[in-house]
Amino acid sequence: MILPEAFLTHTLRHHPHGKAVARILCAAIQAVEPGAAVRRFVQREGNSLFVNGQEYRLDEIGRIRVLGLGKASAAMTSSLADLLSGHATRGLLIPKQAPVQLPSGFDLQPGGHPIPDENSLSAGQKACDLTNWLCESDILLCLLSGGGSALMTLPHPGVSLDDLRVLTASLLGCGARVDEINTLRRHLDQLKGGGLARLASPARVVSLILSDVVGNPLEAIASGPTAPDPSTREEALGILEKYALLKKIPKTIVSCLQTAPETPKPGEMLFERMQNVIVGSNALAAESAQRQARSEGFSPVWLGDDWQGEAREVGRELSQRLKSASEARPFCLVAGGETTVTLREGGRGGRNQELALASVRELAGMDDVLLVSLATDGEDGPTDAAGAVVTGKTFQRGLELGLVPESFLNKNDSYNYFHELDDLLKPGPTGTNVNDLIFCFGF
Repeated sequence: MILPEAFLTHTLRHHPHGKAVARILCAAIQAVEPGAAVRRFVQREGNSLFVNGQEYRLDEIGRIRVLGLGKASAAMTSSLADLLSGHATRGLLIPKQAPVQLPSGFDLQPGGHPIPDENSLSAGQKACDLTNWLCESDILLCLLSGGGSALMTLPHPGVSLDDLRVLTASLLGCGARVDEINTLRRHLDQLKGGGLARLASPARVVSLILSDVVGNPLEAIASGPTAPDPSTREEALGILEKYALLKKIPKTIVSCLQTAPETPKPGEMLFERMQNVIVGSNALAAESAQRQARSEGFSPVWLGDDWQGEAREVGRELSQRLKSASEARPFCLVAGGETTVTLREGGRGGRNQELALASVRELAGMDDVLLVSLATDGEDGPTDAAGAVVTGKTFQRGLELGLVPESFLNKNDSYNYFHELDDLLKPGPTGTNVNDLIFCFGF
């Protein structure tokens, strides 16, 4: 369990409200703890399993298969396995990191993240093997969370793993939105975009989903392996054209998008035996943070969970909102979403750290303000930080150490800027993943 002390950076250790801020951040994470999220929506009464109110008679089900996929899959799977105690269950767990303990009857296959690797390919084949040959009396229970798109892959014939890795790296580097990346993934993979549901048919399929995508569109979370796909191959090709990638990526990608079978669409009979349930989201984490903020004496203000775009631009926009805030102090503005970073140099950082770095100059010299940008999974980009903390004093503290924020911003080197100030948030992997949260405090 993550404790408030894990969030205490230099600034929060010395700020008069620092411990209260840490408790607010901690409350957000604890609200979307994966095991608890599953238990809120799934109950067991004798031989009946109730999923969001829908009953499944275990004594009338043939084979039970469980697939856990994503960064939060270990805790979600463990919670469900406890509820299925006493029933013969086979399962496959595809996490980013191996859990300490694996439920009985489960196979383990960690995948690669954020770029799919050979382990991701093995995970895709094992998922295919798990769900093949299921019949109408069987049930497939899926536990899906963020990171699943990279952790499991089974590309269409003709598309190699290297092709997918080049495409993913190109999309991440040019600042493509996560929904755009997932649109392409769905049309290049046999399991994504409803592919897993099609493979498991005619069995019943139930998916419990911890959302890491703005707005919680089912087709985008882990690239929607059990959800209908409203997008088309033509739209996927349009994304490549938008970012001028058509001639920069492997030709096999373009060929696949022109010839591969379309993904299953909304309204198809395939989804009549499907139940998808959102068990945790960015908004749920934000609600808990606001309750904690209120209990700490702050007036909470919700700014929505649809913040997207370039991290540095969102950082400047939220800084301006903080500077012009008319709310009675002390207040806590809460925003959710997922930004992107267009790579310009070879620095180290992530979208939350870059958002925070962009706010340093904006908030310079202001008294009694504080901004925190937090990745709820505890991992911001390819770093061991979850985000960073900024106050009106950060700019001057940096200058005294010879640190000019624009120099680091130009190199996408936010990690090293905040590392020197000891203001990186490092709670460690949280075991959950529901996008990012930004907190703007006025005291």
